[in-house]
Amino acid sequence: MKHTLIPVLLAAVLLGCGCTCKKEPPRPKNVILIVGDGMGVAQVYASVVAERENNSAFLRFPFSGFSRTYSRNHYRTDSSAGGTALTTGRKVDNYHVNWGPDAERYPTIFDDAIAHGLSTGFVVVSDAMDATPASTYGHVPYRKMYDTLTVQLAQSAHSVMIGGGYKYFLPENRKDSLMPFDTLAARGYTVVRTLDSVLAFQGDRLVGLLYDGKPLPEPERGDVLRPASMKAIEMLGRNQKGFAMMIEGSQIDWACHDNDSAYLRAELADFELMLHAVLDWAEKDGNTLVVVTADHETGGLTLPDGDIEKGLNTTRFYWGSHTGCMVPVFAFGPGADRFSGIQENIDIPNKIRDIMGW
Repeated sequence: MKHTLIPVLLAAVLLGCGCTCKKEPPRPKNVILIVGDGMGVAQVYASVVAERENNSAFLRFPFSGFSRTYSRNHYRTDSSAGGTALTTGRKVDNYHVNWGPDAERYPTIFDDAIAHGLSTGFVVVSDAMDATPASTYGHVPYRKMYDTLTVQLAQSAHSVMIGGGYKYFLPENRKDSLMPFDTLAARGYTVVRTLDSVLAFQGDRLVGLLYDGKPLPEPERGDVLRPASMKAIEMLGRNQKGFAMMIEGSQIDWACHDNDSAYLRAELADFELMLHAVLDWAEKDGNTLVVVTADHETGGLTLPDGDIEKGLNTTRFYWGSHTGCMVPVFAFGPGADRFSGIQENIDIPNKIRDIMGW
């Protein structure tokens, strides 16, 4: 009799908890934040139409939503306030990089990642001190403070940093007497100047400054964003605890500032190549959250007509600056469902923090 009571009592205990205990969703090991600078809904759809034969990478994301992009002091954000929102979860004034109204220096999700033992880095096709990459490591009240930002980059804990802007590190182009290259060398970083050198690198700390100033536009630049991004993933992926990185399609924004449809098409095609490569890697890895969004929309792009079968878009730009329109958000991997719906841009890094357990 006693023996028959044991399973009954166990069942009663299990039922007593109401079976409401939810199993915690798996936390991703890695997170990749991808920014299409200036990339609004029209830019994304133009790319979807143009990629008809190869299928757009945007169609591979199982979850999507929107982000509201206004800054602390303006309906239309600039890239520094937009980048800050995406890396810190805080609204700041335009032209500020991770810098609050009372000179507070806001920590980023990359600081959180480093504190938890992860490796970090970025790959961009702009200057490495431009607003979006600077928002991963810098703290300045004005985004054009390149002398300060080069020093902050040299002091950064990122393992991999790839972009342009080599000339800003040289003494003859600086207003101070500081030598960021010496700081990088003392901290064990190798500085390289070409994509081939990036791809051949076998160490752990790399700064790739592939252009004296701004990187070339597409198609002159060639296939740089995709292989550089995959090399960074390879390097950061050596850390058994995981990694966090940012990739930026920087010149989508520049094309829209110029109201140049051909330039935009070329930059979006380059962005698609990188997205496909990252998603292929993330699918195989199975433990990486990929979030794609924009800091703002640029140009007020509209698509009044086109031909889906031929992959053609008729494009019209409203003007040559940013707009206040919401921008799309796409997510893939563990925790991706959290990015559906309409959200503030500052929600994105805070969701990443929560999903990653930071």
